[in-house]
Amino acid sequence: MSVKAEQPAALSPAIAVPGDGALTQRAYPEPPHAYRSAFIRDGARVLHARAFRRLAGKTQVFTQAPGNRPGDHFRSRLTHTLEVAQISRTMAATLGLNVELAETLALVHDIGHPPFGHVGERALDEALKPYGLRFDHNLHALRIVTWFEERYPAFRGLNLTLGVREGIIKHSRDYSPAAHPELAEYFLDQLPPLEAQLIDLADEIAYLTADIEDGLDSGILRIESVLLHVPLFREFHTAARNEYPTATPRVLAGEATRRMLNVLVTDLLQEVRRRIETNKINTLDDVRSTPQRLAAFSPATETERAATKRFLYANLYNSPDLEESRAHSAAVVEKLFVQFAADPKLLPEDHREQIESQGLARTVTDYIAGMTDSFIEQTWARMS
Repeated sequence: MSVKAEQPAALSPAIAVPGDGALTQRAYPEPPHAYRSAFIRDGARVLHARAFRRLAGKTQVFTQAPGNRPGDHFRSRLTHTLEVAQISRTMAATLGLNVELAETLALVHDIGHPPFGHVGERALDEALKPYGLRFDHNLHALRIVTWFEERYPAFRGLNLTLGVREGIIKHSRDYSPAAHPELAEYFLDQLPPLEAQLIDLADEIAYLTADIEDGLDSGILRIESVLLHVPLFREFHTAARNEYPTATPRVLAGEATRRMLNVLVTDLLQEVRRRIETNKINTLDDVRSTPQRLAAFSPATETERAATKRFLYANLYNSPDLEESRAHSAAVVEKLFVQFAADPKLLPEDHREQIESQGLARTVTDYIAGMTDSFIEQTWARMS
């Protein structure tokens, strides 16, 4: 597949989220900073948050290779987040969007994930269903930044701008106003700004390419299988091998995924520009009122992306090599939930204080979701 890497022209300045105005408002008014914009301040607050630091101890795909072999170079949620932030900065700058907002949304986009990655998320969701509740990492992220983080004497939470809070919940999915009246202030009847739309696909680009690399390093993925089933990788791996015949297998794989990342970003930028022109988008209001999101891959690249994702699900995320680890992780989350729900006195005091206002099931979920992989394992060992 060939995508010519020409820089798309910047979009109309009126499409970008402005650095002042309604989306920079905070729930608790604060005076403007002398030399930092509202979105830069939000990014700093996320970086300094305890929940952000805990991402270093949370699974992206895995933290150890099969057989519990050490794996110091595998991505964590934190390193993945930093890679998404780099991609998001590049795309926003290229299109002339609000780079500060895009970077902050990238930094905060995974802050609501529980331990053990998607396995932990599904386990918490299942545990909540009997109580008529669900676990959604976007909505949990909103709870973190509006309530759980306590760094400021004047208010609970981080007091982030409306634009960042909207992007937290809407970057990857749309919520029904009827089903979520509590989110009414976040313009649920409108699409999010383009800065937020880009974050979801920056996330996808980052993990599709990185997970191939980590999967090969772990030994779960075999290079022969990736070459056979991922045409986009095969194209760039073949080109790199012809260009650098003496390079090691690891370096060749890294070069192939680097080129994959570049072509995915380039295609996304070009398709955004095409959709902007086709739909005659000139303002932020135009972005919000279009029938579908403007951030998307071209049809040909979307086919390649979908094929890569199907391969990773079949051969990495749902790999038999990780089956024991997945089962263990789900069991730990499920059993800890049952134990805490049965005996709330096992919860820390600050969480017990939340039961009256938040309910027992949600309070237990909040506590478990905040744990790192190592802390939940230690807690499980102690309690069992």
